[in-house]
Amino acid sequence: MFENILIATDGSEQSEASVSKGLDLAESLGSHVHSVYVVETEATYILTVGLGDDEMEEYKQYGEETVTGVVDRAADRGLDGTGVVRTGNVAAEIVEYAENNDIDLIVTGKQGRGAISKYIGSTAEKVARMSDVPVTIVGKGAK
Repeated sequence: MFENILIATDGSEQSEASVSKGLDLAESLGSHVHSVYVVETEATYILTVGLGDDEMEEYKQYGEETVTGVVDRAADRGLDGTGVVRTGNVAAEIVEYAENNDIDLIVTGKQGRGAISKYIGSTAEKVARMSDVPVTIVGKGAK
């Protein structure tokens, strides 16, 4: 039923619960794990945070380390995994990846790294509204 599970992560402590739950689910179903990290490039975010070229490269490197960690954890459970770093609007990039890669379920955290997100709406809510793929939103206290 869920052959391909997408675990969207920003590498934050808050997203750890969604990564763990996503991996648990993938292991129980024998699913292929896709991990996606998106470097936000929306103008509002860049102006607020002040990202230059050096900072963008740092975020991309951090993203690579983050998705590699998820894929390695999947491999430790005997699962195949794919890790991808994208740039753009976080919710739109997650949904586009899901649509283009036969994803059966998106697993994401309730609130992550973006301090501005509480003012403009959470990424998880946007993904759930935009996606035709089922979305599971995991709170940071999930066990």
